[in-house]
Amino acid sequence: MKKSILILFALLLSLQNLYSQSIVYKFDMKEMVAPSLWRTTQKALKDAKEKKADLIIIDMNTYGGLVESADSIRTAILNLKIPTICFINNNAASAGALIAISCDSIYMRPGASFGAATVVNQTGQAMPDKYQSYMRSTMRSTAEAHGKKAIVKGTDTTWIWKRNPKIAEAMVDERIYVKGISDSGKVLTLTPQEAIKNGYCEGEAESVSEILSKIGIENYRIIEYRPSNLDKLINLLMNPFLHSILIMVIIGGIYFELQTPGVGFPLAAAVIAAILYFAPLYLEGIAANWEILIFILGLILLALEIFVIPGFGVAGISGIILSITGLAMAMVENVDFEFSTTYFTPVFKAFAIVLGSGLIAFLFILFSLDRLFDAPFFQFISLKKTQDIDEGYSSFDLDKQFLAGKQGKAITVLRPSGRVEVDGEIYDAKSEFSFIEKGKEIIVTHFENGQLYVKEKER
Repeated sequence: MKKSILILFALLLSLQNLYSQSIVYKFDMKEMVAPSLWRTTQKALKDAKEKKADLIIIDMNTYGGLVESADSIRTAILNLKIPTICFINNNAASAGALIAISCDSIYMRPGASFGAATVVNQTGQAMPDKYQSYMRSTMRSTAEAHGKKAIVKGTDTTWIWKRNPKIAEAMVDERIYVKGISDSGKVLTLTPQEAIKNGYCEGEAESVSEILSKIGIENYRIIEYRPSNLDKLINLLMNPFLHSILIMVIIGGIYFELQTPGVGFPLAAAVIAAILYFAPLYLEGIAANWEILIFILGLILLALEIFVIPGFGVAGISGIILSITGLAMAMVENVDFEFSTTYFTPVFKAFAIVLGSGLIAFLFILFSLDRLFDAPFFQFISLKKTQDIDEGYSSFDLDKQFLAGKQGKAITVLRPSGRVEVDGEIYDAKSEFSFIEKGKEIIVTHFENGQLYVKEKER
C-alpha cells in the first residue's frame, strides 16, 4: 500500500512538473524581409497563441529588405501580449533592426551587428529625405513603445527611456548626434557590447538555450515553427523579384502568341505564369476577385481590338490599362475597395513593379527576339527552312517572267493598270509610261514583283 502511494505521488509530481513547463515558441527570420517573411510571421504568431506559448524567440539573421513588410511585422510584435526575444544570430541590419527593436528583449551572438537602417533603393543608394524621415519616425516610435525606467539615486528618481529613441534614429540618419555613441557622421551600427552598454541588448549568448538559462527558465519545452512545403512554395511565389519575372513571362507570352497564332507554347507559358502569379496572392487574401476579373477583362478587350476591331482605339487602350491595374492591385492588400492613405506607397510600388517589368519584357522582345529563337530550346517552334525562288518556291506564276519582249494588244484601257492579251492568253498588266487605249498593240517590257509591265508599241 505504501509503495502504491509513493508511485502515485511520483506520478502526480511528474504531471505537475510537466504542466509547469514553460512553452517557448521559436521561429526563424533568416531571409530578406519581404511579404513572404510577413506571411511566415503571421502564421507563426497565430500558432504561438493557439499553443499558449509563454515566450516567443525570433532567431534573426537578415540584411534587411522591404520597409512596408518590416513595419507590418514590428506592429504585430508590438501588439503581441506574449513576451518576445530577438536573438540576433549574426545580423540585424536595416529592416531587420526595426523588427529587433520591436521585441521586448534582444540578445546578440558575439561578433553580431545591429543597425544601419537607412532606406536605400535597389542599387544601394540612399533614398530622398522624405523616406528617411518616415523611417526615423518609425524607429523612434518603436523604441519609445518600450517605455521608460526609473533610476533612483538617494531621494531622487530619474526616468529614462528603456531604449533611447535618438539611438534608433541614428541607425537611419548619420546627421543624428548622440554624444559618445553616434558622433562620427556615419550611420550607426552597434556591436554586442555597444548595444548592451546603451540599453539595446540584454546580453550576449551563443544559443537559444543559453538565453533561456540567463533569464532563469530551466524547465521548458521548445516548439519550433516549420513551414510546410506548400508554405515554402507560396512564400517563394510571393517574392517581389519572382513577381517581376512572372509578369515578364505573362507579357512576353501574350506578345509571342499574337505574333505566331496557333503555336500554343507562348500562350501556355503566359497562362501558367498568370496562375502562379495570382494563385498565392488570392489564397493569402491579398488579391481580390475584382482584381483578377479586371485583368481577364483587359485581356479580352485586347483580343477584341486585335482580332475583331480594326485599328487600335478605345478597346485596346482600355485593355492595357485594365491588365496593368489588375496585375498591380493584386499585390496590394485591401478590403472591399476601402483604401487608406497607408496604401499609397504599396500601390505606387506595385504599379512601378508591373510597369518596370513590362518595359523590361518589351526591351527584351525588341533586342533579343532573333537570338532567343536561335537557341536550341526554341528550334522546335520556329520554321528555319528558306523557300528560295531558285529552288522553285514563289507566291506568283513564274511563267510570266518569260513574257518579256513579246507583243500583244490591250483588251482594256490601261490607266495605268488593265488587261492585255499575249500569245492568246489574258494577263493583268500595268502601263510603264502612259495610258494605253483599248485595242492598241503593246510590248511586254519586264516582269517584277508579280506585276507584268507593258508599253505601247511604236509605229
